Amino acid sequence: GLERGAKNQFSTFSNFITTINQKKEGIGNRNSPTQLVIPNIKNVRDLPPICLDVRQKQRISIDTLPQELKAPIPPEPSLPIRTKTVKDFQDDVEKAKSSGDWKAVHDFYSTSFDSFLEINAAFKKDTNSPFNTIEDSGINAKFVNVVYDALLNTPQDVQKSVLKGIINGLLQEWKGPRTKDDLRAYCILLQNPQFSNTSTYVIYAHLLRQIAALTEADHHFLVHWSKKISQRRFKQLVDRLLQFISLRLFPAKPEEFPPMVKCTWWIPSATKVLALFNAANSLISPPIISYTDFYNSTLDHIDLMEEYHNWQCYGNSHRFSFCQYPFIISIAAKKVIIQRDSEQQMISIARQSLVDKVSRRQKPDMNMLFLNVKVRRTHLVSDSLDELARKRADLKKKLKVTFVGEAGLDMGGLTKEWFLLLIRQIFHPDYGMFTYHKDSFSSFKCDNYSEFRLVGALMGLAVYNSITLDIRFPPCCYKKLLSPPIVPCDHNTLVGICDVTLDDLFQIMPELAHGLSELLSYEGNVEEDFYSTFQVFQEEFGVIKSYNLKPNGDKIPVTNQNRREYIQLYVDFLLNKSIYKQFAAFYYGFHSVCASYALLLLRPEEVEILVCGSPELDMSALQRSTQYEGYQKTDLTIRYFWDVVLGFSLDLQKKLLHFATGSDRVPVGGMADLNFKISKSETSTNWLPVAHTCFNQLCLPPYKNRKELKQKLIIGISNAEGFGLE
Repeated sequence: GLERGAKNQFSTFSNFITTINQKKEGIGNRNSPTQLVIPNIKNVRDLPPICLDVRQKQRISIDTLPQELKAPIPPEPSLPIRTKTVKDFQDDVEKAKSSGDWKAVHDFYSTSFDSFLEINAAFKKDTNSPFNTIEDSGINAKFVNVVYDALLNTPQDVQKSVLKGIINGLLQEWKGPRTKDDLRAYCILLQNPQFSNTSTYVIYAHLLRQIAALTEADHHFLVHWSKKISQRRFKQLVDRLLQFISLRLFPAKPEEFPPMVKCTWWIPSATKVLALFNAANSLISPPIISYTDFYNSTLDHIDLMEEYHNWQCYGNSHRFSFCQYPFIISIAAKKVIIQRDSEQQMISIARQSLVDKVSRRQKPDMNMLFLNVKVRRTHLVSDSLDELARKRADLKKKLKVTFVGEAGLDMGGLTKEWFLLLIRQIFHPDYGMFTYHKDSFSSFKCDNYSEFRLVGALMGLAVYNSITLDIRFPPCCYKKLLSPPIVPCDHNTLVGICDVTLDDLFQIMPELAHGLSELLSYEGNVEEDFYSTFQVFQEEFGVIKSYNLKPNGDKIPVTNQNRREYIQLYVDFLLNKSIYKQFAAFYYGFHSVCASYALLLLRPEEVEILVCGSPELDMSALQRSTQYEGYQKTDLTIRYFWDVVLGFSLDLQKKLLHFATGSDRVPVGGMADLNFKISKSETSTNWLPVAHTCFNQLCLPPYKNRKELKQKLIIGISNAEGFGLE
């Protein structure tokens, strides 16, 4: 690759360096900062492909590596002695600005970035210390930040000298494993703000290529060093990489870059480096930046299903797919993948049913292509669970719901109504399946495992049929649903067991979690003052039962030394072991419908968004995206409507959303994804509004004044159960 290539392979690249060296040519006044311009980048010859595959496995594993990796470490070469301090540099810059003489600043930049050794000499905190640990990179971060902050305000030839030095460093022939000084140089060079300019992308791409090709042990150090970068600069690094990927996919000026066929490694290299920052971000609690900051919305506009199928066919082999790096794919894009994957499964199952019917020489009918659920409103839960239990083989077909005694045809609206009412009843405390605490439920309560399986299937049906539900599971529930994301073939393998922490317990039982946290920080004698053992008690249906957290736990006292183990075992008992059978049934029910490799792409938080949508109602966003039929948005009736709706309480706004769409939840893509339409109803203004929930359509008579519209609308949305045909 770049670091091992023969010298004759770099002839064109060397000419590029020569071009940069010609500082006087084409440069105006040296003393005035100008925009950085790199000529002839499109003529730069592409370098041979690297030997090492630059793609990661499904998830980067960094925790499995020891803190000190015992790979052969080459001797660190002696560093030049550089004594310039932050203050010295700042003084030089101020003098240059006032006098116009940038020679001292130019000399510093050209020397400091001339090679990896010089980078370490300039920015290493102590040139005599090895800094070979993951805890401390040895980089003088303050000095690096000051130097980079000043760089873009220096004259053009100063900026060119930095790029020339970076190229020199990248062109050196490397033999054997990298030293920690090399890793430090890579870490520093990645932060160069010049790489936000597309004219530097060829150099940036080669830097990313070398970093991507490092060993896993070297990546381990870079990940841990990266988590020490400040939030603002960490975000800048991530945004720079995302911009690089976006502009390579959809260049504003294609002539700025080499042909795609010659630089197919650009995007894989950048994505691999981005994966290192994602791994660093996940090591911190709370994370440095939100996981959504790694989304690249540009990917929403590529052929996602081709990416998904490539990944399914080739896995993590030598064929690159963004699905190997799911953190970069937005939740909206993942929803599209899951929807289309579900549709393909529905078509496949329906086709198989048709073939089976024809092969038995039986007359096919349309009903065999659907999962038909017929229920009475008065026996909603029992009828629904009976139907799902009887038709388990049809769960992957398209769902159609019929309410007995009602003439409505299900084009989507009845399905949404059925889910809403059913979830409301099943999760009601009086139904007895779940124990509730403030803001969430804490545990699966009853021992009827078949019902938990059916409730899991119900939740899977919602995701499979793209329906959002109004439920509030704690976040750890979604972690458990993805543990593992694919149902294991061996039925003896434990499912629904995940790593849980005190933070997870705070989401469910805040008072108990607070007490355990106090125990952890207690400064007195835990054994004498609390007199606790590794045994816990739990009430089940009015009976107090005891459980040992470890063998002979009732005889092991909790002490200052083992209290952390006690807390971890207690949390694990509450959130894993005590509800294992119930949750395992729930897990298998969910995956009986939603079994798909697409689940490998999801984080627990994203599963929650897919299941529940967003509870945040932005009626102003709905107003902006609403379409009209028979009305103009400037019509008096429409102006009355939005004036009334924007003044509604949250409860009334939810009722309106439920009335018009069949659900009071906002889908993944926001209000715009509802495709909400207001149509003009030519009926008398004495009539109430009517909704077609299958199409998210509200039919509104032309009410003459605001008061009448508000009165009729509130009556309509407050009495909105039942369906009929016009």
